[in-house]
Amino acid sequence: MWSGGAVGFVLVSCVFCASVCADGLVNEDVKRTLDLSSHLAKITAEIQLANHGTARVSTLTLALEAELAPHLAFIGASVKGEEDEDESLELKETTLHGQSGKFFEAQLPSSLAPGAKLRVKVETVFSHVLKPFPSHITQAEQQLVVFQGNHYLYSPYPTRSQTTRVRLASKTVESYTKLGNPTKSEDSIEYGPFKDVPPFSQDEMKIHYENNTPFLTISSITRTIEVSHWGNIAVEETIDLRHTGAHLKGPFSRYDYQRQSDSGISSVKSFKTILPASAQDVYYRDEIGNISTSHLQVLDDSVEVEIRPRFPLFGGWKTHYIIGYNLPSYEYLYNLGDQYALKMRLVDHIYDDQVIDQLTVKLILPEGARNIQVDTPYPISRSQDELHYTYLDTFGRPVLVATKNNLVEQHIQDVVVHYNFNKILMLQEPLLVVGVFYILFFTVIIYVRLDFSITKDPAAEVRMKVASITEQVLTLVNKRLGLYRHMDEVVNRYKQSRDTGALNSGRKTLEAEHRTLTSDISALQARLKAEGSDLAEKVGEIQKLDGQLKDLVSRSSQEAERLVAGKVKKDAYIDSDKALSGKRQEFVSRIDSLLDAL
Repeated sequence: MWSGGAVGFVLVSCVFCASVCADGLVNEDVKRTLDLSSHLAKITAEIQLANHGTARVSTLTLALEAELAPHLAFIGASVKGEEDEDESLELKETTLHGQSGKFFEAQLPSSLAPGAKLRVKVETVFSHVLKPFPSHITQAEQQLVVFQGNHYLYSPYPTRSQTTRVRLASKTVESYTKLGNPTKSEDSIEYGPFKDVPPFSQDEMKIHYENNTPFLTISSITRTIEVSHWGNIAVEETIDLRHTGAHLKGPFSRYDYQRQSDSGISSVKSFKTILPASAQDVYYRDEIGNISTSHLQVLDDSVEVEIRPRFPLFGGWKTHYIIGYNLPSYEYLYNLGDQYALKMRLVDHIYDDQVIDQLTVKLILPEGARNIQVDTPYPISRSQDELHYTYLDTFGRPVLVATKNNLVEQHIQDVVVHYNFNKILMLQEPLLVVGVFYILFFTVIIYVRLDFSITKDPAAEVRMKVASITEQVLTLVNKRLGLYRHMDEVVNRYKQSRDTGALNSGRKTLEAEHRTLTSDISALQARLKAEGSDLAEKVGEIQKLDGQLKDLVSRSSQEAERLVAGKVKKDAYIDSDKALSGKRQEFVSRIDSLLDAL
Protein backbone atom coordinates (compact mmCIF):
# COMPACT_ATOMS: atom_id res chain seq x y z
CA MET A 1 0.00 0.00 0.00
CA TRP A 2 1.27 3.49 -0.87
CA SER A 3 0.01 6.88 0.26
CA GLY A 4 0.98 10.42 -0.66
CA GLY A 5 -0.42 13.93 -0.74
CA ALA A 6 -3.07 15.19 -3.20
CA VAL A 7 -6.40 14.88 -4.89
CA GLY A 8 -7.43 12.92 -7.97
CA PHE A 9 -9.06 9.87 -9.29
CA VAL A 10 -7.33 6.56 -9.05
CA LEU A 11 -7.70 4.01 -11.78
CA VAL A 12 -6.37 0.54 -12.16
CA SER A 13 -4.23 -0.58 -15.11
CA CYS A 14 -1.01 -2.38 -15.95
CA VAL A 15 2.69 -1.48 -16.02
CA PHE A 16 4.30 0.80 -18.55
CA CYS A 17 2.72 2.59 -21.47
CA ALA A 18 5.14 1.03 -23.93
CA SER A 19 3.93 -2.44 -23.01
CA VAL A 20 0.17 -1.72 -22.86
CA CYS A 21 -0.59 -3.23 -26.22
CA ALA A 22 1.81 -6.10 -25.68
CA ASP A 23 0.22 -6.95 -22.32
CA GLY A 24 -3.25 -6.86 -23.77
CA LEU A 25 -4.91 -5.83 -20.50
CA VAL A 26 -8.47 -4.54 -20.79
CA ASN A 27 -10.82 -3.06 -18.18
CA GLU A 28 -13.87 -5.11 -19.09
CA ASP A 29 -16.18 -3.67 -16.43
CA VAL A 30 -15.58 -0.67 -14.15
CA LYS A 31 -17.84 0.45 -11.32
CA ARG A 32 -16.74 3.75 -9.81
CA THR A 33 -18.15 5.32 -6.65
CA LEU A 34 -17.41 8.96 -5.81
CA ASP A 35 -18.24 9.83 -2.21
CA LEU A 36 -18.49 13.63 -1.98
CA SER A 37 -20.61 13.69 1.19
CA SER A 38 -17.84 15.18 3.35
CA HIS A 39 -15.02 17.64 2.67
CA LEU A 40 -12.95 14.79 1.22
CA ALA A 41 -13.33 13.09 -2.15
CA LYS A 42 -13.31 9.32 -1.61
CA ILE A 43 -13.21 7.36 -4.85
CA THR A 44 -13.54 3.60 -5.13
CA ALA A 45 -13.12 1.75 -8.42
CA GLU A 46 -14.03 -1.92 -8.74
CA ILE A 47 -12.52 -3.26 -11.95
CA GLN A 48 -12.78 -6.56 -13.73
CA LEU A 49 -9.42 -6.81 -15.43
CA ALA A 50 -8.92 -9.26 -18.33
CA ASN A 51 -5.77 -10.38 -20.13
CA HIS A 52 -6.53 -10.37 -23.87
CA GLY A 53 -2.89 -10.81 -24.77
CA THR A 54 -0.78 -13.88 -25.48
CA ALA A 55 1.61 -13.70 -22.50
CA ARG A 56 1.20 -13.85 -18.76
CA VAL A 57 1.08 -10.46 -16.95
CA SER A 58 2.53 -10.04 -13.45
CA THR A 59 2.20 -6.28 -12.85
CA LEU A 60 -0.42 -3.59 -13.23
CA THR A 61 -0.36 0.19 -13.09
CA LEU A 62 -2.67 2.71 -11.48
CA ALA A 63 -2.94 6.15 -13.05
CA LEU A 64 -3.98 9.59 -11.83
CA GLU A 65 -4.73 12.69 -13.88
CA ALA A 66 -2.02 15.35 -13.80
CA GLU A 67 -4.51 17.99 -12.63
CA LEU A 68 -5.59 15.93 -9.63
CA ALA A 69 -2.40 14.07 -8.70
CA PRO A 70 -0.99 16.80 -6.38
CA HIS A 71 -4.06 16.41 -4.14
CA LEU A 72 -3.77 12.66 -3.56
CA ALA A 73 -3.79 11.80 0.14
CA PHE A 74 -4.15 8.02 0.02
CA ILE A 75 -4.19 5.25 -2.54
CA GLY A 76 -4.59 1.53 -1.96
CA ALA A 77 -5.34 -1.47 -4.14
CA SER A 78 -6.41 -5.04 -3.48
CA VAL A 79 -7.41 -8.12 -5.43
CA LYS A 80 -9.87 -10.90 -4.68
CA GLY A 81 -8.05 -13.95 -3.31
CA GLU A 82 -8.88 -17.61 -3.69
CA GLU A 83 -11.19 -17.56 -0.68
CA ASP A 84 -12.92 -14.38 -1.85
CA GLU A 85 -10.86 -12.28 0.55
CA ASP A 86 -9.20 -9.00 -0.38
CA GLU A 87 -5.42 -9.20 -0.64
CA SER A 88 -3.63 -5.85 -0.49
CA LEU A 89 -1.13 -4.91 -3.17
CA GLU A 90 2.06 -3.01 -2.52
CA LEU A 91 2.27 0.06 -4.76
CA LYS A 92 5.41 1.71 -6.04
CA GLU A 93 5.45 5.02 -7.87
CA THR A 94 6.68 4.81 -11.43
CA THR A 95 6.57 6.76 -14.72
CA LEU A 96 5.09 6.27 -18.16
CA HIS A 97 7.13 7.99 -20.85
CA GLY A 98 5.14 10.35 -22.99
CA GLN A 99 2.13 10.46 -20.64
CA SER A 100 1.20 13.07 -18.05
CA GLY A 101 -0.07 12.22 -14.59
CA LYS A 102 1.07 10.07 -11.71
CA PHE A 103 1.47 6.31 -11.95
CA PHE A 104 1.91 3.45 -9.50
CA GLU A 105 3.08 -0.04 -10.26
CA ALA A 106 1.70 -3.05 -8.36
CA GLN A 107 2.99 -6.62 -8.32
CA LEU A 108 0.15 -9.13 -8.68
CA PRO A 109 0.03 -12.04 -6.19
CA SER A 110 0.24 -14.38 -9.18
CA SER A 111 0.68 -13.66 -12.85
CA LEU A 112 -2.48 -13.33 -14.96
CA ALA A 113 -2.65 -15.95 -17.72
CA PRO A 114 -3.96 -15.13 -21.23
CA GLY A 115 -7.75 -15.08 -21.21
CA ALA A 116 -7.87 -14.95 -17.40
CA LYS A 117 -9.73 -12.31 -15.43
CA LEU A 118 -9.06 -10.60 -12.12
CA ARG A 119 -11.15 -8.35 -9.86
CA VAL A 120 -9.22 -5.35 -8.59
CA LYS A 121 -10.44 -2.78 -6.08
CA VAL A 122 -8.78 0.63 -5.88
CA GLU A 123 -9.47 3.13 -3.10
CA THR A 124 -8.30 6.73 -3.16
CA VAL A 125 -8.84 9.71 -0.89
CA PHE A 126 -8.25 13.31 -1.94
CA SER A 127 -8.06 16.40 0.20
CA HIS A 128 -8.78 20.06 -0.62
CA VAL A 129 -10.64 19.06 -3.78
CA LEU A 130 -13.99 20.62 -2.97
CA LYS A 131 -13.81 24.38 -3.48
CA PRO A 132 -16.38 26.65 -1.78
CA PHE A 133 -18.35 28.64 -4.34
CA PRO A 134 -19.12 31.33 -3.45
CA SER A 135 -15.95 31.63 -1.40
CA HIS A 136 -17.61 33.97 1.18
CA ILE A 137 -21.05 33.54 2.75
CA THR A 138 -23.02 35.22 5.51
CA GLN A 139 -24.00 33.50 8.74
CA ALA A 140 -27.50 32.74 7.41
CA GLU A 141 -26.41 31.25 4.04
CA GLN A 142 -25.81 27.62 3.12
CA GLN A 143 -22.40 26.49 1.91
CA LEU A 144 -22.06 25.53 -1.75
CA VAL A 145 -19.01 23.74 -3.14
CA VAL A 146 -17.73 22.75 -6.57
CA PHE A 147 -16.14 19.44 -7.47
CA GLN A 148 -14.18 19.01 -10.70
CA GLY A 149 -13.02 15.62 -11.85
CA ASN A 150 -13.11 13.15 -14.72
CA HIS A 151 -16.15 11.31 -16.03
CA TYR A 152 -13.94 8.45 -17.16
CA LEU A 153 -11.50 6.13 -15.52
CA TYR A 154 -8.05 7.53 -16.24
CA SER A 155 -6.25 4.38 -17.29
CA PRO A 156 -3.54 3.26 -19.74
CA TYR A 157 -5.89 0.48 -20.84
CA PRO A 158 -9.13 0.54 -22.83
CA THR A 159 -12.38 0.21 -20.92
CA ARG A 160 -15.25 -1.82 -22.34
CA SER A 161 -17.95 -0.65 -19.91
CA GLN A 162 -18.01 1.83 -17.07
CA THR A 163 -20.58 3.29 -14.63
CA THR A 164 -20.05 6.04 -12.06
CA ARG A 165 -22.16 6.78 -9.03
CA VAL A 166 -21.67 10.12 -7.23
CA ARG A 167 -22.86 10.42 -3.63
CA LEU A 168 -23.43 14.01 -2.45
CA ALA A 169 -23.87 15.64 0.94
CA SER A 170 -27.41 16.84 0.21
CA LYS A 171 -30.08 16.70 -2.46
CA THR A 172 -29.62 20.40 -3.29
CA VAL A 173 -27.61 20.55 -6.54
CA GLU A 174 -27.10 23.83 -8.37
CA SER A 175 -25.67 22.30 -11.53
CA TYR A 176 -23.83 19.25 -12.85
CA THR A 177 -22.44 18.04 -16.16
CA LYS A 178 -24.83 16.00 -18.29
CA LEU A 179 -22.51 13.60 -20.12
CA GLY A 180 -24.46 10.50 -21.13
CA ASN A 181 -27.80 11.70 -19.70
CA PRO A 182 -27.05 10.97 -16.04
CA THR A 183 -29.82 10.06 -13.60
CA LYS A 184 -30.25 12.14 -10.43
CA SER A 185 -32.14 10.83 -7.40
CA GLU A 186 -32.12 12.53 -4.01
CA ASP A 187 -28.44 12.91 -3.04
CA SER A 188 -26.82 10.84 -5.79
CA ILE A 189 -26.07 11.06 -9.52
CA GLU A 190 -25.62 8.01 -11.79
CA TYR A 191 -23.39 8.34 -14.89
CA GLY A 192 -23.09 5.76 -17.64
CA PRO A 193 -22.74 3.16 -18.72
CA PHE A 194 -19.94 4.42 -20.99
CA LYS A 195 -18.88 1.94 -23.67
CA ASP A 196 -15.48 1.41 -25.31
CA VAL A 197 -13.56 4.20 -23.59
CA PRO A 198 -10.03 4.64 -25.02
CA PRO A 199 -6.98 4.69 -22.72
CA PHE A 200 -6.16 7.95 -20.90
CA SER A 201 -9.59 9.40 -21.69
CA GLN A 202 -10.55 12.61 -19.91
CA ASP A 203 -13.80 14.56 -19.84
CA GLU A 204 -14.42 17.18 -17.17
CA MET A 205 -17.04 16.33 -14.54
CA LYS A 206 -18.26 19.39 -12.63
CA ILE A 207 -20.81 19.34 -9.81
CA HIS A 208 -21.97 22.41 -7.87
CA TYR A 209 -23.95 21.38 -4.78
CA GLU A 210 -24.75 22.16 -1.13
CA ASN A 211 -22.34 20.74 1.43
CA ASN A 212 -22.55 21.91 5.06
CA THR A 213 -20.36 19.18 6.56
CA PRO A 214 -17.45 20.34 8.76
CA PHE A 215 -14.62 21.58 6.54
CA LEU A 216 -11.99 21.15 9.26
CA THR A 217 -8.30 20.95 8.44
CA ILE A 218 -5.39 20.47 10.81
CA SER A 219 -2.81 22.93 9.52
CA SER A 220 -0.12 21.38 11.70
CA ILE A 221 0.09 18.90 14.54
CA THR A 222 3.08 18.05 16.70
CA ARG A 223 2.64 14.69 18.40
CA THR A 224 5.10 14.02 21.23
CA ILE A 225 5.37 10.48 22.61
CA GLU A 226 7.62 10.01 25.64
CA VAL A 227 8.37 6.40 26.54
CA SER A 228 9.36 5.41 30.07
CA HIS A 229 10.45 1.94 31.14
CA TRP A 230 8.91 2.67 34.54
CA GLY A 231 5.46 1.85 33.18
CA ASN A 232 4.15 4.96 31.44
CA ILE A 233 3.91 6.47 27.96
CA ALA A 234 3.02 10.17 27.87
CA VAL A 235 1.34 11.48 24.71
CA GLU A 236 0.77 15.16 23.94
CA GLU A 237 -0.57 16.71 20.75
CA THR A 238 -0.27 20.39 19.87
CA ILE A 239 -2.82 21.16 17.16
CA ASP A 240 -3.50 24.13 14.88
CA LEU A 241 -6.99 23.73 13.45
CA ARG A 242 -8.78 25.87 10.86
CA HIS A 243 -12.10 25.90 9.03
CA THR A 244 -11.34 25.70 5.28
CA GLY A 245 -14.90 26.18 4.07
CA ALA A 246 -16.48 29.35 2.73
CA HIS A 247 -15.27 32.35 4.73
CA LEU A 248 -17.74 34.16 6.96
CA LYS A 249 -18.91 37.39 5.36
CA GLY A 250 -20.17 40.13 7.62
CA PRO A 251 -20.56 40.17 11.41
CA PHE A 252 -21.16 37.17 13.67
CA SER A 253 -24.33 37.25 15.78
CA ARG A 254 -24.25 34.87 18.74
CA TYR A 255 -27.90 35.66 19.43
CA ASP A 256 -28.99 34.38 16.00
CA TYR A 257 -26.54 31.50 16.27
CA GLN A 258 -28.15 30.23 19.48
CA ARG A 259 -31.75 31.07 18.56
CA GLN A 260 -31.91 29.69 15.00
CA SER A 261 -30.92 26.09 14.34
CA ASP A 262 -29.89 26.79 10.73
CA SER A 263 -27.80 29.86 11.57
CA GLY A 264 -24.18 29.18 10.75
CA ILE A 265 -25.04 25.64 9.68
CA SER A 266 -21.61 25.09 8.11
CA SER A 267 -19.78 26.17 11.28
CA VAL A 268 -18.26 23.72 13.77
CA LYS A 269 -19.26 23.80 17.45
CA SER A 270 -17.50 20.64 18.55
CA PHE A 271 -16.06 17.35 17.37
CA LYS A 272 -15.07 14.03 18.94
CA THR A 273 -11.51 12.84 19.39
CA ILE A 274 -11.09 9.11 20.01
CA LEU A 275 -8.27 8.07 22.34
CA PRO A 276 -7.05 4.56 23.23
CA ALA A 277 -9.18 2.68 25.76
CA SER A 278 -6.40 2.79 28.36
CA ALA A 279 -5.89 6.57 28.17
CA GLN A 280 -5.72 8.22 31.59
CA ASP A 281 -5.18 11.72 33.02
CA VAL A 282 -6.60 13.36 29.89
CA TYR A 283 -6.22 17.14 29.65
CA TYR A 284 -7.40 19.63 27.03
CA ARG A 285 -6.24 23.23 27.12
CA ASP A 286 -5.14 26.19 25.05
CA GLU A 287 -2.85 29.12 25.76
CA ILE A 288 -5.39 30.60 28.19
CA GLY A 289 -5.75 27.43 30.26
CA ASN A 290 -8.00 24.41 30.64
CA ILE A 291 -11.15 24.40 28.49
CA SER A 292 -13.93 23.26 30.82
CA THR A 293 -16.60 22.90 28.10
CA SER A 294 -15.07 19.60 26.94
CA HIS A 295 -16.53 16.24 27.95
CA LEU A 296 -14.95 12.83 28.35
CA GLN A 297 -16.70 9.49 27.99
CA VAL A 298 -15.02 6.17 28.78
CA LEU A 299 -16.25 3.35 26.53
CA ASP A 300 -15.32 -0.33 26.41
CA ASP A 301 -12.92 0.01 23.49
CA SER A 302 -11.98 3.69 23.52
CA VAL A 303 -12.11 7.02 25.31
CA GLU A 304 -14.13 9.75 23.58
CA VAL A 305 -13.27 13.38 24.21
CA GLU A 306 -15.70 16.03 22.99
CA ILE A 307 -13.48 18.87 21.85
CA ARG A 308 -15.43 22.12 22.10
CA PRO A 309 -13.38 25.23 21.24
CA ARG A 310 -14.02 28.45 23.13
CA PHE A 311 -15.90 29.77 20.09
CA PRO A 312 -17.60 28.14 17.06
CA LEU A 313 -15.40 27.85 13.97
CA PHE A 314 -16.64 29.58 10.82
CA GLY A 315 -14.92 29.59 7.45
CA GLY A 316 -11.47 31.13 7.72
CA TRP A 317 -11.43 30.91 11.53
CA LYS A 318 -8.83 28.86 13.36
CA THR A 319 -7.96 27.65 16.85
CA HIS A 320 -4.95 26.26 18.70
CA TYR A 321 -5.12 23.69 21.49
CA ILE A 322 -3.20 20.97 23.32
CA ILE A 323 -4.51 17.55 24.30
CA GLY A 324 -2.53 15.00 26.28
CA TYR A 325 -2.91 11.74 28.16
CA ASN A 326 -0.96 8.84 29.68
CA LEU A 327 -0.89 5.19 28.60
CA PRO A 328 0.38 2.08 30.39
CA SER A 329 3.54 0.99 28.62
CA TYR A 330 2.84 -2.74 28.93
CA GLU A 331 0.16 -2.46 26.22
CA TYR A 332 2.53 -1.00 23.64
CA LEU A 333 6.07 -1.94 24.68
CA TYR A 334 7.45 -5.46 24.17
CA ASN A 335 10.87 -6.81 25.01
CA LEU A 336 13.02 -9.89 24.77
CA GLY A 337 16.09 -9.45 26.92
CA ASP A 338 17.69 -6.15 25.93
CA GLN A 339 15.70 -5.92 22.68
CA TYR A 340 12.60 -3.70 22.80
CA ALA A 341 9.81 -2.98 20.32
CA LEU A 342 7.34 -0.11 20.64
CA LYS A 343 4.14 -0.51 18.58
CA MET A 344 1.97 2.61 18.48
CA ARG A 345 -0.08 4.61 16.03
CA LEU A 346 1.78 7.32 14.20
CA VAL A 347 -1.37 9.46 14.38
CA ASP A 348 -4.69 8.96 16.18
CA HIS A 349 -8.32 9.70 15.32
CA ILE A 350 -8.79 13.41 15.94
CA TYR A 351 -12.15 13.88 14.21
CA ASP A 352 -14.22 12.16 11.53
CA ASP A 353 -12.87 12.55 7.98
CA GLN A 354 -9.78 14.25 9.33
CA VAL A 355 -7.25 16.01 7.12
CA ILE A 356 -3.75 16.80 8.39
CA ASP A 357 -1.70 19.13 6.23
CA GLN A 358 1.50 18.67 8.24
CA LEU A 359 2.34 16.09 10.91
CA THR A 360 5.44 16.10 13.10
CA VAL A 361 6.00 13.15 15.43
CA LYS A 362 8.62 13.33 18.17
CA LEU A 363 9.26 9.96 19.78
CA ILE A 364 11.32 10.28 22.98
CA LEU A 365 12.97 7.00 23.95
CA PRO A 366 14.58 6.19 27.32
CA GLU A 367 18.11 7.44 27.91
CA GLY A 368 20.56 4.82 26.74
CA ALA A 369 18.43 3.44 23.86
CA ARG A 370 20.60 2.44 20.88
CA ASN A 371 20.44 0.62 17.53
CA ILE A 372 17.14 2.34 16.77
CA GLN A 373 15.16 1.14 13.74
CA VAL A 374 11.73 2.30 12.55
CA ASP A 375 9.21 0.26 10.52
CA THR A 376 6.35 2.30 9.04
CA PRO A 377 3.34 1.14 6.97
CA TYR A 378 3.87 4.01 4.52
CA PRO A 379 6.76 6.35 3.64
CA ILE A 380 7.61 9.12 6.11
CA SER A 381 10.37 11.73 6.20
CA ARG A 382 12.94 11.31 8.98
CA SER A 383 14.65 14.42 10.29
CA GLN A 384 17.90 14.38 12.21
CA ASP A 385 17.52 12.80 15.64
CA GLU A 386 17.54 15.13 18.62
CA LEU A 387 18.30 14.90 22.34
CA HIS A 388 15.79 15.59 25.09
CA TYR A 389 16.79 16.35 28.66
CA THR A 390 14.54 15.89 31.65
CA TYR A 391 14.91 15.12 35.35
CA LEU A 392 18.05 13.16 36.30
CA ASP A 393 19.22 12.77 32.70
CA THR A 394 22.95 12.85 32.10
CA PHE A 395 23.63 12.53 28.35
CA GLY A 396 20.07 13.02 27.06
CA ARG A 397 17.27 10.88 25.67
CA PRO A 398 17.24 10.11 21.93
CA VAL A 399 14.36 11.73 20.05
CA LEU A 400 13.17 10.39 16.70
CA VAL A 401 11.66 13.14 14.56
CA ALA A 402 9.38 12.18 11.65
CA THR A 403 7.25 14.35 9.38
CA LYS A 404 4.55 13.69 6.80
CA ASN A 405 2.13 15.84 4.84
CA ASN A 406 -1.47 15.34 3.74
CA LEU A 407 -2.77 12.58 6.01
CA VAL A 408 -6.29 11.19 6.34
CA GLU A 409 -7.98 8.50 8.44
CA GLN A 410 -6.40 5.70 6.37
CA HIS A 411 -3.04 6.74 7.82
CA ILE A 412 -4.12 5.72 11.34
CA GLN A 413 -1.80 2.72 11.36
CA ASP A 414 0.82 1.31 13.69
CA VAL A 415 4.50 2.19 13.52
CA VAL A 416 7.03 -0.16 15.14
CA VAL A 417 10.25 1.15 16.70
CA HIS A 418 12.96 -1.38 17.55
CA TYR A 419 15.85 -0.52 19.87
CA ASN A 420 18.25 -2.02 22.38
CA PHE A 421 18.37 -0.98 26.02
CA ASN A 422 20.59 -2.29 28.81
CA LYS A 423 18.34 -2.88 31.81
CA ILE A 424 21.12 -2.00 34.23
CA LEU A 425 20.63 1.63 33.11
CA MET A 426 17.28 1.64 34.90
CA LEU A 427 19.25 1.88 38.15
CA GLN A 428 20.89 5.10 37.00
CA GLU A 429 18.20 7.50 38.19
CA PRO A 430 17.62 5.88 41.63
CA LEU A 431 21.38 5.77 42.22
CA LEU A 432 21.66 9.43 41.19
CA VAL A 433 18.97 10.39 43.73
CA VAL A 434 20.63 8.36 46.48
CA GLY A 435 24.03 9.80 45.62
CA VAL A 436 22.80 13.41 45.64
CA PHE A 437 21.12 13.02 49.03
CA TYR A 438 24.17 11.20 50.42
CA ILE A 439 26.46 14.02 49.34
CA LEU A 440 24.04 16.63 50.70
CA PHE A 441 23.68 14.99 54.11
CA PHE A 442 27.39 14.28 54.34
CA THR A 443 28.17 17.92 53.52
CA VAL A 444 25.73 19.15 56.18
CA ILE A 445 27.20 16.77 58.77
CA ILE A 446 30.72 18.00 58.06
CA TYR A 447 29.67 21.64 57.94
CA VAL A 448 27.88 21.72 61.30
CA ARG A 449 30.91 20.12 62.95
CA LEU A 450 33.41 22.60 61.59
CA ASP A 451 34.32 25.68 63.63
CA PHE A 452 35.33 28.51 61.34
CA SER A 453 35.84 31.07 64.13
CA ILE A 454 39.40 32.14 65.03
CA THR A 455 38.63 32.14 68.78
CA LYS A 456 35.76 30.74 70.76
CA ASP A 457 33.05 33.14 71.96
CA PRO A 458 31.52 31.88 75.26
CA ALA A 459 29.05 34.79 75.30
CA ALA A 460 27.71 33.82 71.90
CA GLU A 461 27.18 30.25 73.07
CA VAL A 462 25.29 31.53 76.14
CA ARG A 463 23.10 33.74 73.94
CA MET A 464 22.30 30.82 71.71
CA LYS A 465 21.33 28.66 74.73
CA VAL A 466 19.20 31.46 76.20
CA ALA A 467 17.48 32.00 72.84
CA SER A 468 16.69 28.30 72.62
CA ILE A 469 15.31 28.17 76.18
CA THR A 470 13.25 31.32 75.58
CA GLU A 471 11.72 29.81 72.45
CA GLN A 472 10.65 26.79 74.47
CA VAL A 473 9.14 29.04 77.17
CA LEU A 474 7.10 30.91 74.54
CA THR A 475 5.76 27.65 73.15
CA LEU A 476 4.77 26.27 76.56
CA VAL A 477 3.14 29.51 77.76
CA ASN A 478 1.05 29.77 74.59
CA LYS A 479 0.05 26.17 74.99
CA ARG A 480 -1.01 26.83 78.59
CA LEU A 481 -3.11 29.80 77.53
CA GLY A 482 -4.75 27.50 75.04
CA LEU A 483 -5.87 25.28 77.95
CA TYR A 484 -7.91 28.16 79.33
CA ARG A 485 -9.64 28.72 75.99
CA HIS A 486 -10.46 25.04 75.86
CA MET A 487 -11.87 25.23 79.39
CA ASP A 488 -14.11 28.13 78.30
CA GLU A 489 -15.53 25.88 75.59
CA VAL A 490 -16.17 23.13 78.17
CA VAL A 491 -18.02 25.61 80.42
CA ASN A 492 -20.14 26.89 77.52
CA ARG A 493 -21.15 23.34 76.58
CA TYR A 494 -21.92 22.62 80.23
CA LYS A 495 -24.31 25.59 80.43
CA GLN A 496 -26.22 24.10 77.49
CA SER A 497 -26.08 20.38 78.33
CA ARG A 498 -25.92 20.63 82.19
CA ASP A 499 -23.62 17.62 82.07
CA THR A 500 -21.71 17.82 85.36
CA GLY A 501 -19.57 14.83 84.43
CA ALA A 502 -18.22 16.58 81.32
CA LEU A 503 -17.46 19.69 83.39
CA ASN A 504 -15.56 17.71 86.02
CA SER A 505 -13.66 15.84 83.31
CA GLY A 506 -12.65 19.16 81.75
CA ARG A 507 -11.44 20.43 85.13
CA LYS A 508 -9.33 17.32 85.69
CA THR A 509 -7.78 17.62 82.23
CA LEU A 510 -7.04 21.29 82.85
CA GLU A 511 -5.42 20.57 86.22
CA ALA A 512 -3.28 17.72 84.91
CA GLU A 513 -2.00 19.48 81.81
CA HIS A 514 -1.61 22.80 83.61
CA ARG A 515 0.49 21.13 86.29
CA THR A 516 2.75 19.52 83.66
CA LEU A 517 3.22 22.73 81.66
CA THR A 518 3.85 24.84 84.75
CA SER A 519 6.45 22.34 85.91
CA ASP A 520 8.20 22.41 82.53
CA ILE A 521 8.23 26.24 82.49
CA SER A 522 9.68 26.29 86.02
CA ALA A 523 12.45 23.94 84.87
CA LEU A 524 13.24 26.26 81.96
CA GLN A 525 13.22 29.22 84.37
CA ALA A 526 15.81 27.42 86.46
CA ARG A 527 17.99 26.88 83.39
CA LEU A 528 17.75 30.59 82.51
CA LYS A 529 18.80 31.46 86.06
CA ALA A 530 21.73 29.06 85.79
CA GLU A 531 22.86 30.81 82.61
CA GLY A 532 22.74 34.14 84.45
CA SER A 533 19.99 35.60 82.26
CA ASP A 534 17.74 38.34 83.64
CA LEU A 535 14.92 36.81 81.64
CA ALA A 536 14.42 34.33 84.47
CA GLU A 537 12.74 37.08 86.53
CA LYS A 538 10.27 37.81 83.73
CA VAL A 539 9.46 34.14 83.43
CA GLY A 540 8.84 34.09 87.19
CA GLU A 541 6.48 37.06 86.86
CA ILE A 542 4.64 35.22 84.08
CA GLN A 543 4.25 32.26 86.41
CA LYS A 544 2.71 34.47 89.14
CA LEU A 545 0.29 36.11 86.71
CA ASP A 546 -0.67 32.71 85.36
CA GLY A 547 -1.55 31.51 88.85
CA GLN A 548 -4.00 34.41 89.26
CA LEU A 549 -5.33 33.81 85.74
CA LYS A 550 -5.99 30.16 86.58
CA ASP A 551 -7.92 31.17 89.70
CA LEU A 552 -10.15 33.38 87.54
CA VAL A 553 -10.78 30.48 85.13
CA SER A 554 -11.74 28.25 88.06
CA ARG A 555 -14.08 30.94 89.43
CA SER A 556 -15.74 31.18 85.97
CA SER A 557 -16.49 27.46 86.01
CA GLN A 558 -17.78 27.66 89.58
CA GLU A 559 -20.09 30.56 88.73
CA ALA A 560 -21.43 28.58 85.77
CA GLU A 561 -22.05 25.64 88.08
CA ARG A 562 -23.97 27.87 90.51
CA LEU A 563 -26.01 29.25 87.61
CA VAL A 564 -26.99 25.79 86.44
CA ALA A 565 -27.82 24.74 90.02
CA GLY A 566 -30.07 27.80 90.42
CA LYS A 567 -28.00 29.31 93.24
CA VAL A 568 -27.49 32.58 91.38
CA LYS A 569 -29.77 34.55 89.15
CA LYS A 570 -28.99 34.98 85.48
CA ASP A 571 -28.54 38.77 85.66
CA ALA A 572 -26.13 38.45 88.58
CA TYR A 573 -24.25 35.71 86.74
CA ILE A 574 -23.90 37.87 83.62
CA ASP A 575 -22.47 40.76 85.65
CA SER A 576 -20.10 38.46 87.50
CA ASP A 577 -18.95 36.71 84.28
CA LYS A 578 -18.37 40.06 82.62
CA ALA A 579 -16.19 41.21 85.53
CA LEU A 580 -14.21 37.98 85.53
CA SER A 581 -13.68 38.20 81.76
CA GLY A 582 -12.35 41.73 82.09
CA LYS A 583 -9.85 40.70 84.75
CA ARG A 584 -8.79 37.70 82.69
CA GLN A 585 -8.19 39.86 79.65
CA GLU A 586 -6.07 42.19 81.75
CA PHE A 587 -3.89 39.29 82.95
CA VAL A 588 -3.58 37.87 79.42
CA SER A 589 -2.47 41.28 78.11
CA ARG A 590 0.18 41.54 80.82
CA ILE A 591 1.43 38.03 80.06
CA ASP A 592 1.58 38.87 76.30
CA SER A 593 3.61 41.98 77.09
CA LEU A 594 6.09 39.91 79.07
CA LEU A 595 6.29 37.36 76.28
CA ASP A 596 7.07 40.10 73.78
CA ALA A 597 9.90 41.24 76.02
CA LEU A 598 11.52 37.81 76.12
